[in-house]
Amino acid sequence: MEREYSSSSADRSSSSTSQPTKRRSDLLNIFMSAACLNSSSAGTGKGQSRFSSNKVKHGFHLIEGKSGHDMEDYIVAEYRYENNHELGLFAIFDGHLGDGVPSYLKDNLFNNILREPIFWSDPEAAIKHAYQSTNKFILENSKQLGPGGSTAVTAIVVDGKDLWIANVGDSRAVLCERGTANQITVDHEPDVERQNIEERGGFVTLFPGDVPRVNGQLAVARAFGDQSLKAHLSSEPDVRHVPIDSTMKFVILASDGLWKVIKNNEAVNLVKSMRDPQAAAKRLTTEALARKSSDDISCIVIRFRS
Repeated sequence: MEREYSSSSADRSSSSTSQPTKRRSDLLNIFMSAACLNSSSAGTGKGQSRFSSNKVKHGFHLIEGKSGHDMEDYIVAEYRYENNHELGLFAIFDGHLGDGVPSYLKDNLFNNILREPIFWSDPEAAIKHAYQSTNKFILENSKQLGPGGSTAVTAIVVDGKDLWIANVGDSRAVLCERGTANQITVDHEPDVERQNIEERGGFVTLFPGDVPRVNGQLAVARAFGDQSLKAHLSSEPDVRHVPIDSTMKFVILASDGLWKVIKNNEAVNLVKSMRDPQAAAKRLTTEALARKSSDDISCIVIRFRS
């Protein structure tokens, strides 16, 4: 995210899992993590599921922006074996005013989600609770993590069959379904959520030549962190469950550095003929850069049944 102000992985098994099963899960997670890391560098990489009959492949690519600050985008792209299920865990965290918050989210948000006791029985409630409890910790530790914040889009693919998408802010997920683009996240814009912001004591500005901002500062209505605006922002995600079927070919996760210059249908059309998701992610980020996006640009492409 451009400076919006104007101017992995601890493994967890359920309590009922036996010790031999837990050791098997731990070994599988080590194997899958190694498989992913071997094909990745700092700004690009790819991987695939290992055990599900419905195969999943992913690729990612990141480009540092030209806004005069260090890279503030972080991603997660990995697989874990939990509770006899293979999980694909994917996320983009788009920070602003420093990288303390997105870096913390990269290391902790999925762990917090999977540690929720109700995750396997009620994933939506577990994801919402983990988002909000994680934000509470971030705000309570803003001296260490910094005053900034982060948007987020997270995707959990369960056994290649179910997709759980959640987001706060304007990082977005777009699904290729029947060959066309279907946005499955919600852009949390201040002008749309004006009533909620005002009910919390905040206000929304819209100055000539600018975008709507919370208290004249932040260009999204929901985010993690942002200590100075905590009373007026929400960290409650929109969560959506998508059963994966044969009409769905891939999903694109990207930060707003891409979506500011590429429309949903353009993004899908640019890469729907590409079988390699890493090449597809690079194609999208390179196109955003060619279209003069100055923000950090991060993209993950997840292909189903490849």
